[in-house]
Amino acid sequence: MTKIAVVEDDELLKKYIKEYLQANQYTVFLIDEFGDVLMQIEEIQPDLILLDINLPQYDGFFYTKILRKRLTTPLIILSARSDESEQIRGITQGADDYMTKPFSMGILLAKIEAVLRRATPQTTQLAIDALVLNCDKMELSYHTEVLELSKNEFKLMKLFMQSPHTVITREDLLTALWDDGHFVDDNTLSVNMTRLKIKLKSLQIVDAFVTKRGVGYVFTPPMAK
Repeated sequence: MTKIAVVEDDELLKKYIKEYLQANQYTVFLIDEFGDVLMQIEEIQPDLILLDINLPQYDGFFYTKILRKRLTTPLIILSARSDESEQIRGITQGADDYMTKPFSMGILLAKIEAVLRRATPQTTQLAIDALVLNCDKMELSYHTEVLELSKNEFKLMKLFMQSPHTVITREDLLTALWDDGHFVDDNTLSVNMTRLKIKLKSLQIVDAFVTKRGVGYVFTPPMAK
């Protein structure tokens, strides 16, 4: 599982963050000893760091600057300081994003997913038997047939091909579509799923998606049936 280190001195908030992220399949480590934050992070080796600014002993800006000299780990600042100058300071010192308190847990999750996607080397091609997704051209091919996908269709298809035979929740699919700050609602997901099904049908691929009512979808690659 993806590991997230939370450096936050608000006991209630960090407990809430841990419970929410664990429910979304993340392993969460809470930093409780603020005298050796850097050592704890190096021992945990997290995939992402959530860092408060107002901390005992040293503030989050200090840790951001030090961490950036030692690690390339994605880092999101969590802070009650909403001044533009503070946000600019955090980003210029090396944070990948800056969230002001109070914040929605759903938005935090979406930002974590977006930052992790940007930090992950992009695969140029995904293939399951004869079904191939070209990530550079956003094209889907099956045997000799090739078709172009829209940006949203590509995002959905990539997620399905990365996790075939697995229930992918509507929340995860919405998170995949939410990547540039634009609001994505449930109807947007339904419309794009319908368009994706139509395009797969043009490749002679039918019934590849099974709807799990109230939960999400399962993708079954055509050659695996």
